[in-house]
Amino acid sequence: MMTRENLLLIFSGLPGVGKSTIAKALAARTQAVYLRIDSAEQAIRRSDVLRNDVGIAGYEVCCALAKDNLALGHCVIADCVNPVDWSRMRWREIAQEAGVVSLDVEFVCSDEDEHRQRVEARRSEVPGLVLPTWRQIMHEREYWPWKEPRIVIDTAGKGVDACIDELLTHLKACD
Repeated sequence: MMTRENLLLIFSGLPGVGKSTIAKALAARTQAVYLRIDSAEQAIRRSDVLRNDVGIAGYEVCCALAKDNLALGHCVIADCVNPVDWSRMRWREIAQEAGVVSLDVEFVCSDEDEHRQRVEARRSEVPGLVLPTWRQIMHEREYWPWKEPRIVIDTAGKGVDACIDELLTHLKACD
């Protein structure tokens, strides 16, 4: 179990590093609320309101859902690339507004070959979502360097359970 309730865990990182797999497994293990930006964005696209450019709408929808669930006393796991300072700051604002602690967790895969293999082998779990290619991830996607403190989990050569155990160790140290 997680060591505290009313916690917003902000999972960030490039596509293919394992954050969604870990987020879902952790949510199942701990009964946390799981919010995935990709799912929100696809729902918005399917509505024909913002079919091509959903912009920040998916983030704002998930931020609102996170705030509602935090107010109910739930731990929330936000699963998103979180590529720029604005999105990172927005999640922390939501936690502050809800009066809870937030923790930024950046997932990386330091083994470029392993990361590429993961990207190329992935299949979308979100209906209609077109996953980015390796080239798009590495050369066309905006992903700003971090300025704020965060927990960094390197998923290279590790299974899901090992990554979760490492994260839970970090969480216990934060208590």
